[in-house]
Formats: sequence, C-alpha cells, structure tokens
Amino acid sequence: MIETGLNGKVVIVTGAAAGIGHATAMRFSLEGCRVAAWDVQPCEHCPPDWFALQVDVADPADVEAAARAVAEKFGRIDVLVNNAGILRDGQLVKWRDGAVGGRMSDEDFSRVIDVNLKGVFHCARAVVPYMIRGGGGVILNASSVVALYGNFGQTNYIASKAGVIGMTKVWARELGRYRIRVNAVAPGLVETSILKGMPEKVLEEMKRHTPLGRLGRPEEIAEAYVWLASDAASFITGAVLSVDGGIVTGT
Repeated sequence: MIETGLNGKVVIVTGAAAGIGHATAMRFSLEGCRVAAWDVQPCEHCPPDWFALQVDVADPADVEAAARAVAEKFGRIDVLVNNAGILRDGQLVKWRDGAVGGRMSDEDFSRVIDVNLKGVFHCARAVVPYMIRGGGGVILNASSVVALYGNFGQTNYIASKAGVIGMTKVWARELGRYRIRVNAVAPGLVETSILKGMPEKVLEEMKRHTPLGRLGRPEEIAEAYVWLASDAASFITGAVLSVDGGIVTGT
C-alpha cells in the first residue's frame, strides 16, 4: 500500500452510518486513522473502535458539541469529510391543464439547504479552530456532478451542492495560511440507497450517458476522499474532483 501519511490522523466523517460515508470511514480506518463517525441515525454497523456520535449537522449547537467531544477524546482533529446529505426532489412548478398542479415546497427547499449546505458550514466552522491549533488539516466537501450541469427536479439539491463548491473555494483562500487544505468531491450516480426511489428507466438512461456505462461504487468515492486527504495531494486545494465515470463528458 502506498504511504499516505494518514496513519494516526483523527478523521470526522459525517453521514457515516451508510453508503458513501460508511465506505469512506472504513477506508480511512484501513489507513490507521482514528475515526469519528457522525450521523443523524445511530451508527449501528460501525466497528467498535470508531467514536460514533449521533449528530444532526443542521443543528449548529449539536455540531459544536460533537466537535468538542472529538477534540477532547483524541486531542486534535486532522480531517473533516462533509459527506452528510439528503434529497427532497420536486419540480419548481408543475403545470397541468393550464394551471399550477404542484410546486416545490418551502419546507423541502429549506430542509435540503439546512443539511447539505448549512450542515457543511456548521461542521467546517466547528472544526477549523482545532485544526489551526493543531497546525493544519484537510476539509473535504461532498458536492455532486449535478451542481456542474443541472438536473431535472432538483432545484434545492443543486442549489446546495453548487453552494458547497463556492464555499470550498472561499475556504481554500481563507484557510491556506493555516495549512488547511479544502477540496470538494463531485460524485456521479453511485450505488447507494438514495437511488432506490429512482425509476429504473431513469437509471438506465443515466448509465447510457456515462462513458463507463455503469454506476459508481461507494468505495470508489471513498478512494478519492482518502487520496485528497493524503500527503500525495499536499499541493491541492480549492479543487473540485469529479468521480463520475465520465458522465459530465457524456452529457
């Protein structure tokens, strides 16, 4: 295995109970990292050596308390992976028979922004002081390829993921002086439970537009996070890495 410089590092992964978050936390564990697994749901399938905390990233007080608990337990925070996210899809306006047949609700718009965008803000704001005191760190934010090209019925989701890209670039500028690198990963379609509600014909169409002709695996996104956190990526900050099977190229 290539030396990554991650052995012994303290890594927080949000949304770690399942999917990409769980795969990412497992991959950091293989590097010898001390993993703090955060999720709004109990992390029932986490290894016993993880420091699992039930955290709502949309609640700033919850996040601040969890960051403090991690710092008190391990003495430092080296890496934050802002992976937690939700979907509440719907068209901006549905027009049927000459009249409005439905609209994206304020509640659905706000909840996605609260988790996917404000949650990233809350977590970064909470951990940065510990990283500065520790001499540096890495923040990795989950965006999405749909933030780069748009997608039908996802006004709220795309607004949140495009906002994440913007914050990533701002923080790279602000925090570089403290040896904190900030990057984003933009996954394409990945085999997780979040796709279970998507019609099969839609999935097949997306696969058809993907040059590699398949969905991604959570473990493939995890590899990107580990690489960006490693010494191999020590001169990379403010970047957005698409891990999408070429779907942006194919669109």
